[in-house]
Amino acid sequence: MAQPLVKKDDDRDDEAEYSPFLGIEKGAVLQEARIFNDPQLDPRRCSQVITKLLYLLNQGESFTKVEATEVFFAVTKLFQSKDIGLRRMVYLMIKELSPSADEVIIVTSSLMRDMNSKTDMYRANAIRVLCRITDGTLLTQIERYLKQAIVDKNPVVASAALVSGFHLLQTNPEIVKRWSNEVQEAVQSRAALVQFHALALLHQIRQNDRLAVSKLVTSLTRGTVRSPLAQCLLIRYTSQVIRESSNVQNGDRPFYDYLEGCLRHKAEMVIFEAARAITELSGVTSRELTPAITVLQLFLSSSKPVLRFAAVRTLNKVAMTHPMAVTNCNIDMESLISDQNRSIATLAITTLLKTGNESSVDRLMKQITNFMSDIADEFKIVVVEAIRSLCLKFPLKYRSLMNFLSNILREEGGFEYKKAIVDSIVFLIRDIPDAKESGLLHLCEFIEDCEFTYLSTQILHFLGIEGPKTSDPSKYIRYIYNRVILENATVRASAVSTLAKFGAMVDSLKPRIFVLLRRCLFDSDDEVRDRATLYLNTLGGDGTVVETDKDVKDFLFGSLDIPLVNLETSLKNYEPSEKPFDISSVPREVKSQPLAEKKAPGKKPTGLGAPPPGPTSAIDAYEKLLSSIPEFSSFGKLFKSSAPVELTEAETEYAVNVVKHIFDRHVVFQYNCTNTIPEQMLENVIVIVDASEAEEFSEVASKPLRSLPYDTPGQTFVAFEKPEGVPAVGKFSNMLRFIVKEVDPSTGEAEDDGVEDEYQLEDLEVLAADYMLKVGVSNFKNAWDSMDPDTERVDEYGLGPRESLAEAVSAVISLLGMQPCEGTESIPSNSRSHTCLLSGVYIGNVKVLVRLSFGIDAQREVAMKLAVRSDDEAVSDAIHEIVASG
Repeated sequence: MAQPLVKKDDDRDDEAEYSPFLGIEKGAVLQEARIFNDPQLDPRRCSQVITKLLYLLNQGESFTKVEATEVFFAVTKLFQSKDIGLRRMVYLMIKELSPSADEVIIVTSSLMRDMNSKTDMYRANAIRVLCRITDGTLLTQIERYLKQAIVDKNPVVASAALVSGFHLLQTNPEIVKRWSNEVQEAVQSRAALVQFHALALLHQIRQNDRLAVSKLVTSLTRGTVRSPLAQCLLIRYTSQVIRESSNVQNGDRPFYDYLEGCLRHKAEMVIFEAARAITELSGVTSRELTPAITVLQLFLSSSKPVLRFAAVRTLNKVAMTHPMAVTNCNIDMESLISDQNRSIATLAITTLLKTGNESSVDRLMKQITNFMSDIADEFKIVVVEAIRSLCLKFPLKYRSLMNFLSNILREEGGFEYKKAIVDSIVFLIRDIPDAKESGLLHLCEFIEDCEFTYLSTQILHFLGIEGPKTSDPSKYIRYIYNRVILENATVRASAVSTLAKFGAMVDSLKPRIFVLLRRCLFDSDDEVRDRATLYLNTLGGDGTVVETDKDVKDFLFGSLDIPLVNLETSLKNYEPSEKPFDISSVPREVKSQPLAEKKAPGKKPTGLGAPPPGPTSAIDAYEKLLSSIPEFSSFGKLFKSSAPVELTEAETEYAVNVVKHIFDRHVVFQYNCTNTIPEQMLENVIVIVDASEAEEFSEVASKPLRSLPYDTPGQTFVAFEKPEGVPAVGKFSNMLRFIVKEVDPSTGEAEDDGVEDEYQLEDLEVLAADYMLKVGVSNFKNAWDSMDPDTERVDEYGLGPRESLAEAVSAVISLLGMQPCEGTESIPSNSRSHTCLLSGVYIGNVKVLVRLSFGIDAQREVAMKLAVRSDDEAVSDAIHEIVASG
């Protein structure tokens, strides 16, 4: 029951919000539900009780089986009432209760009677409820009625049947697919909603048949669709057909003409949908974009906020790929900067930043300055990212843009917003050399009053790398040491490390740095004291001004090329002894999955395809296994083990996958086998490998598997010799050979006699990527700069036509088998160029860094510039050979 109204008071804080459902309890409502059994039903009171029951169900209140059954049977008695409002509540209640199969029968007759009622409201709702609660057997009985309802003259009934078809398509698709003729007829309906639902259902029925969808679009684009909603759907389906057929025909002009024709439709939603569809076409030209941009420009001056938002949002996306096409709208978008809707204003600004020219930068900065205080942090981040892009586009304007970033850095804001600004300043310092001095000073001023520990430590780390390279490094010491005095322990420790880097790089500052580090020896935090002690000893704390050793600089500035997870695991497993911990023993390969094997659905686990999960790394477990086999113990240190490669289909008699173990002069194939037939035992299991297509490999050893019982994984091995340190590649065909023995199901014993049999496996390839370990670097730029420039090899390659830039990037990463750095494997949609950074360790423990620059033209032709640096010039050349031959 609703609470009595309370007189409003001037003091808003004393006001309480009252809910009509306040204090409702399940037990009390179930007691109230007994009124459903009264001989004289009160429709209004019954509706109130059902409302409470629906509220409880939607709030997550669970009814026991007994309670649900009692409520269901009580509700079915309400079919006696002729009250239309109560009947609608009954329909809702039955849908929410989702009765079981034996209870559905009780209510089916009443619903079928309503489905044939003269009251259209009863018919529509009864169809919805019946289709929701019945199974396939009952649906076949009422299918005739549903077909009639689809073509019913009343649009409410027809829509109810069509929407029910959507739900049934998930559970009983074969029944719904028989309604195609009726749905096709409903598409011609004059009722807008019926036409919309019919078109959507017809497309769902035919969605897996591309030719049928193409025919549907072809027939409907001739002007038979009148409903604006259905027209929007048709535009989307047309875009889909154009996308799928563009590979064959390079665009379908009749369909494009249809989209262009929709730009002149009287309904605004259709005009916008068509404009958006044209802007999202792949390979769209400036001429094709022009009519869409024109209508979007008109929407920018609309009085409706939703149209202004839709237009500026679409233009914002277009500006990423075709900025020149949007420049005609700049004047209209400038007027939107003062729009009351902050979302519209933000999109307008970011679009202008993408399309503006160098002369308009200063004017835009003034407008944005007034605007920034009025918007939320998430919008501010979008603006900051757009300004960063603008600065890279017009590097001569870095002063005004850097000043803007430093000003907003001093204002109030959350962590993500401040992080975005700091990241932008760091980005500009790295890419625009002239901006370094002013940018570092802005960051120093920011950490004087920074409340975020993470940002302070990141800035201090960056200062330690870039500060010593400036013309006057001493001016930054004051800011850094202030952090030692004023900040928390985490920031103090980071500041100590930064001071040490200045001491290592700038010999003239060493005496002053030593004084400051000695003061840190009395810090209250042990981490700060330990770091100060370490750096004093490392730098030579006697105060003499001498040149810092190369080893010390490598220690302070070198990137950690070992995954921290692997280092942590190795340290945990280290047992204290006379022998010190050897960091070179830490595995360098990055494992995305701990040790679990990837297997096809339904396939049995296949042995040491990945060793059992535990604290040791996968490569350690494999190395321990292989060294325990006498035939392979002399092969030396294991360089890399691949992920398991499936050699059989899912649900076959025998499940086999293979792991490739790479040594300096050998490759060992570990075949993980599982017998999935309970009535068989396999013995003397071996894989016969044909290496005729791998000329550089010669088989040197094999280890058969003595027996393979049902569902018990086992391994058999084959070893090949190859030229030392050479990334030999080749294809190997595999045949599983074994002796089959029948097993007595009652005793589980195998028969004595067996039959020799063979089972063909998939081919296996050893690729160039198998000779590369995925090893990331924490700071790619520093790692790149620290490598000898003489080892750099640069060349350009044409990758031919590709679906997208993302596909080309993914293909090259897979070919090289290297670790993407700094998230550069992710490519913004519709991007026309991209830079990808990769790192790894090549066989022979040679560090390799790769910088890839991609570009794609209007014909989808991809060009790539490949720059490689490594510890060995021969390896840099080898990487280029891999790409050239790949």
